Amino acid sequence: MSTLAKTSEAVRVDEKISAYGTARSTVKGTPLSSDELRKVDAYWRATLYLSLGMLYLKENPLLREPLKIEQTKPRLLGHWGSDAGQSFSYIHFNRLIKKYDLNAIFISGPGHGAPAVLSNAYLEGTYSEIYPDKSEDLTGMQRFFKQFSFPGGIGSHATPETPGSIHEGGELGYSISHAYGTVYDHPDLFTLVMVGDGESETGPLATSWHSNKFLNPITDGAVLPVLHLNGYKINNPTVLARISHEELEALFVGYGYTPYFVEGSDPQSMHQAMAATMEHCVLEIRKIQDDARRTGQAIRPRWPMIVLRSPKGWTAPRQVDDHYLEGFWRAHQIPITDIATNPKHLEVLESWMRSYKPEELFDSEGRLIPELKALAPKGNRRMSANPIANGGLVRKPLELPDFRSSAVEVKKPGATLAGNVPTLANFLREVMRRNMDRFRVFGPDETQSNRLEAIYEVAKKVWLAEYFPEDADGGELAPNGRVMEILSEHTVEGWLEGYILSGRHGLLNSYEPFIHVIDSMFNQHAKWLEKCNELPWRANVSSLNLLITALVWRQDHNGFTHQDPGFLDVVANKSPSIVRIYLPPDANCLLSVADHCLQSVNYVNVIVADKQVHLQYLDMEAAIEHCTKGVGIWSWASNDEGAEPDVVMASCGDCPTMESLAAAALLREHLPDVKVRFVNVVDLFKLVPSTEHAHGLTDREFEAIFTPDKPVIFNFHSYPWLIHRLTYRRPGQRNIHVRGYKEKGNINTPLELAIQNQTDRFSLAIDAIDRMPRFQVKGAGVREALLNHQIDAKNHAHEFGIDPQDITNWQWPF
Repeated sequence: MSTLAKTSEAVRVDEKISAYGTARSTVKGTPLSSDELRKVDAYWRATLYLSLGMLYLKENPLLREPLKIEQTKPRLLGHWGSDAGQSFSYIHFNRLIKKYDLNAIFISGPGHGAPAVLSNAYLEGTYSEIYPDKSEDLTGMQRFFKQFSFPGGIGSHATPETPGSIHEGGELGYSISHAYGTVYDHPDLFTLVMVGDGESETGPLATSWHSNKFLNPITDGAVLPVLHLNGYKINNPTVLARISHEELEALFVGYGYTPYFVEGSDPQSMHQAMAATMEHCVLEIRKIQDDARRTGQAIRPRWPMIVLRSPKGWTAPRQVDDHYLEGFWRAHQIPITDIATNPKHLEVLESWMRSYKPEELFDSEGRLIPELKALAPKGNRRMSANPIANGGLVRKPLELPDFRSSAVEVKKPGATLAGNVPTLANFLREVMRRNMDRFRVFGPDETQSNRLEAIYEVAKKVWLAEYFPEDADGGELAPNGRVMEILSEHTVEGWLEGYILSGRHGLLNSYEPFIHVIDSMFNQHAKWLEKCNELPWRANVSSLNLLITALVWRQDHNGFTHQDPGFLDVVANKSPSIVRIYLPPDANCLLSVADHCLQSVNYVNVIVADKQVHLQYLDMEAAIEHCTKGVGIWSWASNDEGAEPDVVMASCGDCPTMESLAAAALLREHLPDVKVRFVNVVDLFKLVPSTEHAHGLTDREFEAIFTPDKPVIFNFHSYPWLIHRLTYRRPGQRNIHVRGYKEKGNINTPLELAIQNQTDRFSLAIDAIDRMPRFQVKGAGVREALLNHQIDAKNHAHEFGIDPQDITNWQWPF
């Protein structure tokens, strides 16, 4: 019989993967005394009561009177399904924090799992310390309940408002990478991370299990993952909860872990099983670290992890009106949705809440009773109060070298060749040398490809897997490395976010076309920072620095798939209080920008710089001045001093700047009396009105640079529409004519690729002639000659496969 035909018949259940029954666990033992067991279970019930209260109640917080519908929230929002399992794990780790004086934080991976985290923060007292109006009494509890998923309150994720949280979980898939990011260079830190089984189906999460291959037991802390198999997503079973026990175990052994199982639904036996298992894992981690630190041998161990299988919505009613609730997908979000229209279901809810016996857990004032209060750790040992989870509290500024010492000597603008990113690499090498305990460089297998290999002179790539003899020949691998590479943009971005949110500094480098892989991760981080800025208790963290290289205009050899500069459009959508975009035109400007970004806090800094050799334009002092202004007139490239220009040639980006300069030179060579002003933009948000962005120019400043009424031929690195979008409110916006990438390209030469997108020197010069009234007729012959040059250059590329020498060897002629 086919499996499809089985739906109407009794189906054999694999008892090994059932979430029900007395606890089944890898580690045996009953470490809790009867009194400890009673207290732990009572504390757990208190967190579950609070979690349910957050979902439903706005008044009558401890049910001191019969529950009435007007005491509940009219709009029920939030999730119940993972709360019991998360709180269960949190409480058992609290016991070990107290017993072994552990330094620990908690990361909640399951989506919308905030009630578990919030309830523990409230019972630990941290919540009331930060928000005194949410006091530990009846009035405070009522406010605590009402604010949850309520207008003017807080969201249902572990948002920045949540003490102890560095991971909101708005988008699933990043809990493991964030967790590992927190423990790199924090040798005494334990990060307990709950991984949702729905979350485990995402690509980012699946890859991030490999983070254990990059964990040094000597210099790093430890992550204890708890895979929470509660069996269901919103409306479907989860994959890992429905495969055989043997297959699941083999999966995590294959990932390099030692998995320990805790499975069942009976609270008493589950408490003993979890207490024994967690303690075994903590002691195993400590032994791994002690052995490595005693011998100085940073080998890759099999780190422990826990598989917790418990029912979805554990402790909810098993059935309501003959429909399954606990242990089924109906327990995922609001478990009983119709209390406002079904009085019987309101009674079910009240009975369920009373089953936790709140009268035994809280005193007459609404405070947790003292014997339960004593179970939580104290002070900064509380996971909700650990300063590492408010990383700015432990952040130490970088000790930065003088970036001027890495400068390229520029005696004449447009005559010197140098690699922009390779020059930056020399600076980053010295940054790394001075900050070996708080600075790392992250990237998806591209650090050397992106010409940052100078860093390897002081710090290698982290590698704790096997070594081959040939690795000694340029492999640049070491267990104690500082460069983090895995071919997963998601994972390295997650590592970097966890690293900076827990108080350190870093930079991620990536090929431009594939930085899009982390579009939504960038979105989540930017939103996190924006909310943090609204919270006075959140300390400033280091900025997220993204170096975007291998740029569209030098992807002529890799073809059309590698040509996409659109990440800037994504960044420009975010709050102007958070994002910054820099496109330095040469190496010295790149150094100045990088120094600024590494010192900054609470931003996402996007730096766009090509890794190839380019002409250099500004000496260091001129570069500092130019970058400080963010936009400026290059007088050495202009000839309009003391007169009105006929045209403004503007550029933003290193490759577009060279073509714009070449176009300006063509105009001056062929039209001797033309007046050209040359403008370069480093800080993209200078184009935005000052009323919309802190970096924006006033209209007066904008017109002083771009003129009120002259044509502006703007050559832009990315899609041209972004410039129009940023300048749409400028009085002279109609005068701005933008050239940029227009989705044209293949295997081209650099000039041919530019020609296809009308960003080449010939197209720009022709456009300028067409828009200057006094040259529209007078310049017809020049226009024709430029068009012929363009055709010749294209034919040369098709015949010889390279651009003509007068193009490749071009220098500024004036």
